[in-house]
Amino acid sequence: MVDVRMPQLGESVLEGTVSRWLVREGDFVKREQPLLEVATDKADTEIPAPTAGRVTRIAAAEGSVVAKEGLLCQIDEAAEAQGAAEQRPQAAAAASSPAPAPAPAPAPAPGSNGHDESARPLSSPSTKKLALEAGVDLRGVQGTGEHGRITRDDVMRAAHGAAAEPAPAPQASAAPSPGIAASQAAELSQLIQSSGGFVPPVPGVGYGAYKVPPYTPKPGDKVVPFSRRRRITADHMVYSKVTSPHVVTVAEVDLHETSKLRDAHKDEFKKAGVSLTFLSFICAAAVRALREHPEFNARVLENSYVVLRDVNLGVAVDTPGGLIVPSIKHADELSLRGIARSIDELAGRAKSGKITADDLANTTFTVSNPGLKGNLFGGAIISQPNVGILRMGEIKKRVVVVTKDKEDSIAIHPVMFLALSYDHRIIDGVLANSFLWRVTDILSRGEFEV
Repeated sequence: MVDVRMPQLGESVLEGTVSRWLVREGDFVKREQPLLEVATDKADTEIPAPTAGRVTRIAAAEGSVVAKEGLLCQIDEAAEAQGAAEQRPQAAAAASSPAPAPAPAPAPAPGSNGHDESARPLSSPSTKKLALEAGVDLRGVQGTGEHGRITRDDVMRAAHGAAAEPAPAPQASAAPSPGIAASQAAELSQLIQSSGGFVPPVPGVGYGAYKVPPYTPKPGDKVVPFSRRRRITADHMVYSKVTSPHVVTVAEVDLHETSKLRDAHKDEFKKAGVSLTFLSFICAAAVRALREHPEFNARVLENSYVVLRDVNLGVAVDTPGGLIVPSIKHADELSLRGIARSIDELAGRAKSGKITADDLANTTFTVSNPGLKGNLFGGAIISQPNVGILRMGEIKKRVVVVTKDKEDSIAIHPVMFLALSYDHRIIDGVLANSFLWRVTDILSRGEFEV
């Protein structure tokens, strides 16, 4: 018997969520055949069969969180030959005789949705936590997810009493608990004492005297459940805004010299299979500025902060499944060509779904590019646990004043605004302005080795 266990899915990943089983108990599988899909906060991964055989036991239900080396399923290697021998006479019999009519499936037990509820949880751990916080009894919630699983939206609808049709008769389990407000007040009081006086807002509930009004369904409204990636992104963004005191500073960048350098070398790069984009230049300038301002390549601990040795530059990439931020490892050791090639490779793998957990791990600073349909500038939310993020604005031709030999003249140059968001817990304004000025200086001078 072979135990299939949760592998190490990335350098900093200690657990994964079983998002979908691709096989069932009793199925015969081939070596390297995908058994299940596992989701982490970094990436989604298929776990292959380490050997051929019969799946005798599935130990982790869909939606369950399994730690590294935790048991996922068991495969009986000895059943492989027997299964192959059984399939041959069955196939021959099927070819020589008409197929019998399928027997009617037994009726599912009331409220079971046709599934064995003891074999899998009703919902994911995060949904259970949300239900506990909202005072919702999951036994009275009708799941709308796959296989009848209860989703976060199901819990929120139950919490706000947003059912489209009234229940035929009032039931104790469906009614809000009269002790919810009191229990929330007590919980908030405990949080105040344990957190030194600060209590963050409760999403979907409110904060202090302010309460979020419940949603009332109306014809034409469309409820769109959060995807797993959207939920992770939402939680990350809220955490970042609550944790880091964000400050944004903006600089105007004249890209005339950098643009001339790009025009002179982009065909050469293209022949080598590399796209020489403005993003590549901005990333290269940011990496140089990080080496000169190491406090920006840091993370905050409880009562201290650590200046990190490695410069792993995150580059935001838009994919069909949402925005992700893979990182260029040891970016300060790469040339402009190396950075440009790394951006191409990461973006290609991200959009094709081949990004790995390690690609998304250990980012130390991030550059965000809103794309061709950008805007003047915008203050991005810091990607935790970084202390800074640099966001590009759109590049537009503008009238600028050019000084040469102490003489001023007017010219039309490509101009862009760069917005730096930084964590004011450890980054002061003087340091932030110095960092952003250096990035701008490198770009305005076109100081790159191509």
